[in-house]
Amino acid sequence: MAQQRFKEIFLIIIGSLLFAIGINYFAIPYRLSEGGVIGVTVITYYLFQWSPGVVNLVINAILLTIGYKFFDKKTMIYTVIGIISSSFFLFITEDVGHRLNGDTLLAALFSGVFVGLGLGLMFRAGGTSGGSAIIARLANQYLGWSLGKGVLVIDIIVIGGSVFIIGQEKAMYTLVAVFLGSKVIDYVIEGLNSRTAVTIISEHSESIRQFILENMTRGVTILEGRGGYSQDQKEVLYIVINQQELVQLKQTIKSVDEQAFVVVHDVRDVLGSGFSVS
Repeated sequence: MAQQRFKEIFLIIIGSLLFAIGINYFAIPYRLSEGGVIGVTVITYYLFQWSPGVVNLVINAILLTIGYKFFDKKTMIYTVIGIISSSFFLFITEDVGHRLNGDTLLAALFSGVFVGLGLGLMFRAGGTSGGSAIIARLANQYLGWSLGKGVLVIDIIVIGGSVFIIGQEKAMYTLVAVFLGSKVIDYVIEGLNSRTAVTIISEHSESIRQFILENMTRGVTILEGRGGYSQDQKEVLYIVINQQELVQLKQTIKSVDEQAFVVVHDVRDVLGSGFSVS
């Protein structure tokens, strides 16, 4: 248990560092903004030269006093760690960025990747960076939104207001960054361990099942089905495989039964025997 807690706190700290690099190294040198609380801190930096780290800490402290009751003790502690560490790294990495050959789009893309990766690691560990992350967790809990979607909606609202400070062009670049960041968040949380699920309905299901068990070394689940029109009882095979194995499976199914009904599903993450743990 202690080892797991140490790993989670380590992820939060590393995530905070990546988050700060995305802001100070890629976003601010190009006068890009961000969404949520960090977007507000960046705008105050442009207007008044206030330290993003200090402003981030103050605003998040206020929001945390409002949202603390919605989180359990562990999440609350991890969120406090996330807020303190992200504010600290924002403070010590101020003025470290430089312009990347004048390529604003490249800076926006890397800003999105670093911020998304940082927030994703913090979310995955069970914490947040505070601010919009707190609101996104509430949206996830009560509205069923993914954390990436929650952050994206909040970010768009804040970025819309920042147009008057950074201009339309930079705001559009910022939207590219936060959209990419929201996708990175979801991939980090839900895993990159993508697989393919295949549902097979065939009159020769036994032959197909034997091939899967003997040649692909994969488990297969047999479901009992019934035709909606014919009312005939049918065996339905369900299997999760690597994408590279899909071609082999489809060729085998076709050679056994050209009339087989096959549905292929994209699967974001798989846990269990035969697959790596995320």
